[in-house]
Amino acid sequence: MSFDKSGEGYERELWARVRARLKASVGEDVFASWFQRLELEEVVADLAHLSAPTRFLCSWVQSNYSDRLLEAFQQDAPEVARLQLTQRVNGQARVRLAPKPEQASSAQPEAPEQPKVTAPSQAPRLVHDNSANKGDALAGSAIDQRMTFDTFVAGGPNEIALGVARQVANAVINGTVSYNPVYLHSSVGLGKSHLLNAIAHAASAADSTRTIVYLTADHFMYSFITAVKSQSAIAFKEWLRRVDLLLIDDMQFLQGKSATEFGHTLGTLLTGAKQVVVAADAPPRDLELVDDRLRSRLSGGLVVPITGFDYELRRGIVQRRADQAHARFGVQFPSAVIDYIARAVVSNGRDLDGAVNRLVAGYQLTGELITVPMAENKLADLVRTRDARKVRIEDILKMVSRHYKVPRTELLSARRSRDVVRPRQIAMYLAKILTARSLPEIGRRFGGRDHTTVLHSVRKVEQLMRDDSELCQEIELLKRMLEE
Repeated sequence: MSFDKSGEGYERELWARVRARLKASVGEDVFASWFQRLELEEVVADLAHLSAPTRFLCSWVQSNYSDRLLEAFQQDAPEVARLQLTQRVNGQARVRLAPKPEQASSAQPEAPEQPKVTAPSQAPRLVHDNSANKGDALAGSAIDQRMTFDTFVAGGPNEIALGVARQVANAVINGTVSYNPVYLHSSVGLGKSHLLNAIAHAASAADSTRTIVYLTADHFMYSFITAVKSQSAIAFKEWLRRVDLLLIDDMQFLQGKSATEFGHTLGTLLTGAKQVVVAADAPPRDLELVDDRLRSRLSGGLVVPITGFDYELRRGIVQRRADQAHARFGVQFPSAVIDYIARAVVSNGRDLDGAVNRLVAGYQLTGELITVPMAENKLADLVRTRDARKVRIEDILKMVSRHYKVPRTELLSARRSRDVVRPRQIAMYLAKILTARSLPEIGRRFGGRDHTTVLHSVRKVEQLMRDDSELCQEIELLKRMLEE
């Protein structure tokens, strides 16, 4: 069916036909991911100008679907031989094309014509692109503008990690590779994410041409799964392997096929002399959900621990936060209060930040001056709280195996005899209450069992503990031994 190419609605009807053709060609899911938010701005001579809400979407479509788009246009408008995609800002395309022929005598183009979009281009640099829509698989994790080297408080426990982070940033700026990969690990709140953000800031500020990608592990998994669902996994892998600096945070949450894919990507990046920095809450050997090959690769780089903060570093952090509160709110922190917080709150940096925030809020809401007695009252639940020892499922298996004299292999087996089932149920119960692992994760660690099996075991042990005081004491003993 033909339609009037001279009418006012020509472009609107043309775009409707192209969209319908694309949807039928690629399917609903792919269309919704990559074409739904495209708009046809205008058709000028042999050039169709499209716009998208993000730079990433522009780059992804032109890199992976430009030929298919052009083919869809040419079925109704064979004169269209080129495509151009630009980003929309506040609902309007940043770059307009040359005016239509009838307007050429009275108007000038607002900007020079952009390069033709006929071949895949480099993927977007994402370190500053935090405006991407949440639906974009590779929009990147947001960079915290406050986390720079200038705002990082250095001290004995973190000075090596800080030095390594600065060296990595300088190497990226100079186009070289420092240690690779770099693996930072510590318990929560000790500055790992701050250093990753600081590296990204420093490297991108010095050289904006570098392709720098910061992703949390859950964002990496989401990106990979989305790419697989949209049948663009190969393009996803190729995009990720073109980066100059890859920063992955919270590595301990990477699992399954995403962990396998990250292992392959890591190997490619190392072979290509690209820089990788990873942060996690445990050393590589303790990453229970990743395979041995990936653990080996991570261990083969530079592994840098950040230990618990000493008094001097805690005081430095509190002093920095107190100075910021004074500059922002006019709140005075006496030296004695800063000393008290540094000595009393010993868990992590986030609790130190929270302590200062509580006192500032108390002052603003009640007008009460910040004193040591006030701090003692407001911070009672934070005082001298220490992180319990991180218990791993492997530790639980070893402890239960030794205590009940049941081989570890039997605990993971399919055997249903009473002398194996009861210790296995107790081990699952301990894994549920002593670790942050989900029921499906625990099931996988116990021989690939279903999460409903784990839930049944937990409830069974809870019932037995209510009815059997000796078992209750026995399990409490196991808990104390695991937490020591």
